[in-house]
Amino acid sequence: MELPFDRCALIGMIHLLPLPGSPGFSRGGNAEVRRMLDRAARDAESLLAGGCDALIVENMHDLPYLRGAAPPETVAAMTLGAATVARFGVPFGVQVLAGANREALAVALASGASFIRAEAFAYAHVADEGWMDASAGPLLRARAALCQPPDAIRIFADVQKKHAAHAVTADLTLADIARGTAFAGADALIVTGGHTGQAADLGDVIAAREAGLPVLVGSGIDESNARAYSEVAEALIVGTALKIDGDWRNPVDPARVEAIASALGRGA
Repeated sequence: MELPFDRCALIGMIHLLPLPGSPGFSRGGNAEVRRMLDRAARDAESLLAGGCDALIVENMHDLPYLRGAAPPETVAAMTLGAATVARFGVPFGVQVLAGANREALAVALASGASFIRAEAFAYAHVADEGWMDASAGPLLRARAALCQPPDAIRIFADVQKKHAAHAVTADLTLADIARGTAFAGADALIVTGGHTGQAADLGDVIAAREAGLPVLVGSGIDESNARAYSEVAEALIVGTALKIDGDWRNPVDPARVEAIASALGRGA
């Protein structure tokens, strides 16, 4: 499978402000939802003006996350956020934390997203939310029932996801897990560092390629290393490094987007 890009893609993260149902939601009702949508639109504009090829919408401000699910009010607001991004006419994806992959599929279907980012797709692990079981079986069955063709919404699956312990699969190499994730039906693989903002090991990215799927780098990309990772990956997902002061909680900093785009040898 090929990704819909003619070069290593720069994919910018849109971290939606706290959604209804989360502890951080200020109980401002619809006005608070409108503020979230306005911020999403401004961040999308900045990311695309700076040189991003695609976007991902994520509910990162909803921490602490529920495990493998999201309530209806969160899914509804997430769909509004994704629909706001859809108006920009570029490929975009959806991730609903934590591991709410079935909900992400629903949001993607309603909003016209090209892909979802799925943690806990294949192999179990322990995350800060608790035990995360594999979701490939039910997720692919739901996609087959809802989407025609089934791969109209692609699944980009994390391999040894950040913010998690993987002792239960310690007898497998990352290449083993990558191959198993491909066998379970993922369309592409995402390799990360240990936590948000930490760079992935370059050797891990190369090892994941043994599975024969496109590989994306999902954390720790910045101006200094973007070029090196672009030589071994099909896409770079960037969030923290594109925000004001390098803080994921802040709005997108257009100058930081332009700097990474320039490091990749392209203009805005």
